[in-house]
Amino acid sequence: LPLKHGLVETPAFMPVGTYGAVKGMPPAMLHESGARIILANAWHLMLRPGVKLIEDYGGLHAFMAWNGPILSDSGGYQLFSLAAACSVSEEGVAFRSPIDGSQSWMDAERSVRVQHALGSDIMMVFDECPPYPISYERARSSMRRSLRWARRSRAEHQRIGSSSLLFAIVQGSVYPELRAESLSQLTQLDFPGYAVGGLAVGESQQQRNETLQATVPSLPDDKPRYLMGLGRPEDIVQAVALGVDLFDCVIPSRHARNGFIYTRQGPLRLRNAAYRADKRPIDEHCACYTCRHFTRAYLHYLDKIREPLGVLLNTAHNLHYYLDLMARIRAAVLADAFDPERFRL
Repeated sequence: LPLKHGLVETPAFMPVGTYGAVKGMPPAMLHESGARIILANAWHLMLRPGVKLIEDYGGLHAFMAWNGPILSDSGGYQLFSLAAACSVSEEGVAFRSPIDGSQSWMDAERSVRVQHALGSDIMMVFDECPPYPISYERARSSMRRSLRWARRSRAEHQRIGSSSLLFAIVQGSVYPELRAESLSQLTQLDFPGYAVGGLAVGESQQQRNETLQATVPSLPDDKPRYLMGLGRPEDIVQAVALGVDLFDCVIPSRHARNGFIYTRQGPLRLRNAAYRADKRPIDEHCACYTCRHFTRAYLHYLDKIREPLGVLLNTAHNLHYYLDLMARIRAAVLADAFDPERFRL
């Protein structure tokens, strides 16, 4: 996937830097871990530090000292995560800032302009991420509003002459016919990439899997396919088998802050007393900075005293695990030998 700030080999995992920083990870360590593209959030960066400040730096890449590609989320997910503070209309969203309570506004056109100011390599259309459970009628109304916002996003992207890629987002909750309608309408607009959004919002694992199986294979096979916000290792492996190219999720960094560590042998919970004097690295087969230099005992101790260094080291390992998983998957795909069963924990 050739982008303004570099080439991204897929399938790829994007570490999440919502506020312009991947929690606990300097850019150099991100790159060393194998990250080649990260995700930021236009909604939150618009509120703080503000678009003007980032523009004064020449864009988000310079502001955060990251020279690789950036995908920016449009803010549609915040209609779900901050629903109590939002009022949605056909025109856009009036919302109360979670920072100071002030009133703000976001719509399709402003979302694209904000992402353009950030200098994103990949922008997302502004959409509405519906909650679950949701009735068929409400899901249909929400999906069709997202379609209209996608058209407005595309028109604004063309008006300002942005060189960034603008990806569409397929919505429709867990209703296959609504997903099919969304996909059909969006593909007629010929976006350069397509995402599946609106999952992991409360639906069951079975509903999620059925939705993915009904949607992903119908996405254009000559355009990148992006599964938004769904990122357990087993979810990624299953989605790659369906043909997904891009992933993002807060799981590796969030779990790292809570001492939940991924290994090829299965998850490890550093807070368990069993690791208090364990001299082994987290994973003897891992080449990350943490495993090359530190023991489970030391990491257990850092977690116990709530030392920020422990969060950094845990995050470095978890992200390396995810990015190494993607590298191994890519190698298997290139060798025409990808078998999902080989990558199960």
